[in-house]
Amino acid sequence: MAKEIGIDLGTANVLVFVEGEGIVLNEPSVVAVDAKTEKVLAVGTEAYQMVGRTPGNIRAVRPLKDGVISDFDMTEAMLAYFIKKLNVKGILSRPNIMVAAPTNITEIERKAIVQAAEKVGGAKVFLEYEPKVAAIGAGLNIFSPIASMVIDMGGGTSDIAVLSLGDIVSARSIRIAGDKLNADIANFTKRKHGLQIGERTAEQIKITIGNALQVDEPEVMTIRGRDTYDGMPQSVEINSNEIEAALRDSLRQIVSAAHDVLAEIQPELAADIIDRGIVLTGGGALLKNIDQLISKELGVPVLIADHPLDNVARGAGELLEHMHD
Repeated sequence: MAKEIGIDLGTANVLVFVEGEGIVLNEPSVVAVDAKTEKVLAVGTEAYQMVGRTPGNIRAVRPLKDGVISDFDMTEAMLAYFIKKLNVKGILSRPNIMVAAPTNITEIERKAIVQAAEKVGGAKVFLEYEPKVAAIGAGLNIFSPIASMVIDMGGGTSDIAVLSLGDIVSARSIRIAGDKLNADIANFTKRKHGLQIGERTAEQIKITIGNALQVDEPEVMTIRGRDTYDGMPQSVEINSNEIEAALRDSLRQIVSAAHDVLAEIQPELAADIIDRGIVLTGGGALLKNIDQLISKELGVPVLIADHPLDNVARGAGELLEHMHD
């Protein structure tokens, strides 16, 4: 008997949830390719370690951009590799697969995702919207008549939705999320400190000292990169208040999108949200004080989901089980 599996096909990471096993795989959405032959050399964690460090003949490709497939062949190769990796453990034989996707996905993009999952051995492939499965994975009962609101901040997109009676009442998907925050940090260090840093360093800064609010005692970190003036290796000290300034505009746009979603719903549903609060999921939920910033701006309580990184994959798997109940 094949098991049901839920896949969070993320811009930054791919997570796979297997029925009865939980999250069995969590690896970066990166493929390393030989530039001359286009042969796939490494996938996932191994490929991510090559990002920014590859010799000229190796390209590190991120096949998903802004939450959707930008390179179909590479996405297929990546999925095939991950599914094969699970098969080695004897977990799967033609499973039903539920894949999560952003709410603003086009019909062509939908087909591409379903096709990729079918090609790598899915018996039946279902596609569901990210905020819906994230809410289920976060433990919200979206099937009740009481409204729930979720902000899922991933790598490529932030998906915001109000759900009631098992469906999305109002939603927004904006292409401002983890990757954009990393780019904000890299641009800031270049502009303010004349230091060029890579994507991995920017992410490390965000995780270590990133903050959504200005604080009295900012954390400090020494970072290394290349001096933009003379091209030599250089290290500088930055603090969390500088990072807040770098991220401010992007975070404001996420808050503004959440405000638009709230402004569209019926007063009864809005009252439910004021009572129950907004749940944050996805990697962005781990940014320090992001819950406080959103709560302050919207005047609504904000809670961070348990295990926010796993919610989408877990919710996709649980929704599949729910469909067969």
